[in-house]
Amino acid sequence: MLGLFGTAVGAGILFLPINAGMGGFWPLILMTVLVGPMTYLAHRNLARFVLSSKSGGDSNITNVVEEHFGSCGGKLITVLYFFAIYPILLIYGVGVTNTVQSFIVHQLHLPEVNRPLLSLILIGALMGVMLTGEKLMLIVCEFLVYPLILILLGLSLYLIPHWSMTSLNVIPTGGSFVKTLWLTIPVLVFSFNHSPAISQFSVSQRKKFADKASQKTDTILRRNSYLLLFFVMLFVFSCVLSLTPAELQQAKAENISILSFMANESASPVISYLGPVIAFIAIVSSFFGHYLGTREGLNGIISQQAQNFGKEITQKKTNLITNLFILITLWIVAIINPSILDMITSIGGPIIAMILFIMPVYAIYKVPALQKYRKNAFANAFICIMGLVAISGLLYSMFS
Repeated sequence: MLGLFGTAVGAGILFLPINAGMGGFWPLILMTVLVGPMTYLAHRNLARFVLSSKSGGDSNITNVVEEHFGSCGGKLITVLYFFAIYPILLIYGVGVTNTVQSFIVHQLHLPEVNRPLLSLILIGALMGVMLTGEKLMLIVCEFLVYPLILILLGLSLYLIPHWSMTSLNVIPTGGSFVKTLWLTIPVLVFSFNHSPAISQFSVSQRKKFADKASQKTDTILRRNSYLLLFFVMLFVFSCVLSLTPAELQQAKAENISILSFMANESASPVISYLGPVIAFIAIVSSFFGHYLGTREGLNGIISQQAQNFGKEITQKKTNLITNLFILITLWIVAIINPSILDMITSIGGPIIAMILFIMPVYAIYKVPALQKYRKNAFANAFICIMGLVAISGLLYSMFS
C-alpha cells in the first residue's frame, strides 16, 4: 500500500494545487468527491486485467494485452503503455533538477550549479539505486514514504493558521465552475495515478496469493485510495487557502512545485527548508515506480521487435538498452527544462486516461476471463465517462 502511495505522490501532487487552485475553492469540493472513486475503481480494473491472464506466473501487462488482444493489439497497447508512463519519468527528471537547483539558490544562498552537471548527477544517482536491485529500491521507498506521509500531514496542519477564507466568498458562474472542473480532472488523474506500479504489484500478489490475488489487490487498492484522498486533498486545500490566485499563477510561470514556491516566498524557516525536502522526497519516491513501468513497457517493445525480425535478445541486453535510453533522454530533457504543467497536460495525460480508464473497461466487455465483472455496470460506466472527460479536457487544453 505504501509503495503504491509513494508512486502516486510525486510531481502530480506538487503541481495539483497550482492548477486546481487557480479555478477557485468551490470546484475543489466536487473534485474531492469524485477523485476517490475515480482512483480506486480505475486502478482496480487495471489490476483485474493484469490478473486475468491464463498463463499466470510472471505475466505482466505487456504479456496480458498480447494474450487478450492478439499480436497487433498487444503491440499497440504496449507502445501506448510505454508512452503513458515515459513522459512522467521525463517530468521527474526536470522536477528533481529544478527542486534541488531552487534549494541551492534560495535556501542555501549559493550560486547556481551547472545544470547539465547537476541533472546528470541526480538522474544518475536515482538510476543507480534502481540498478542495484529491486530489494534496495523497496528499502529506499519504504524509508522515504513514512517521513513523506508524516511531513505532508505536518505541513498541511502547519498551514492552517495561514488560511485565508476570502476565496470562499468567490462564487463562480455555472459555466466557469464546469470548465474549471473539466480542465482540472486531467491533472487529478495524473496526481492520483499509480498505474505504472500496478502491473508488478498485481504479479507480486498473484505469486503470493494465487486464486485469492484479486481480493487482496482490491483491499490494498481501496485502502491506498483512502490514504491518498485524505493526505493529498488535505494538502491541496491547505496550499490553496494559503495562497492567492496570483501567487499560484506565479508558481506556474516559474515552473517549480508549490512547495518550492512557498519556500522561496515564505519567511518561515519551517516552510523554507521543509518545502523543498518534501518536494525532493515525493519526486524520488514516485520516480522508482514510474521507472519500473517505463522499463517494463520499453522492454516489451524491444522484445516484440526482436521477435518480428526472428531474433532472440537476452533480458540483460534488453535492460542495458532500456537503461541507456532512459538515462540519456532524461538528462537531455532535464537540461532543456520544458514546462512541467504543459508536459502533464499534453504528453502523458490522454494516454494515461486511455490505458487506466478506457482499456480495462473495454476488456471487461470483450475478454471472457473478465466476464464476471460486467455486473458492475454503474462503476464501469462511471470510469469510462470520467476517462472520456479527462481525454476531452486534455485535448481542449492542447488546442485551445
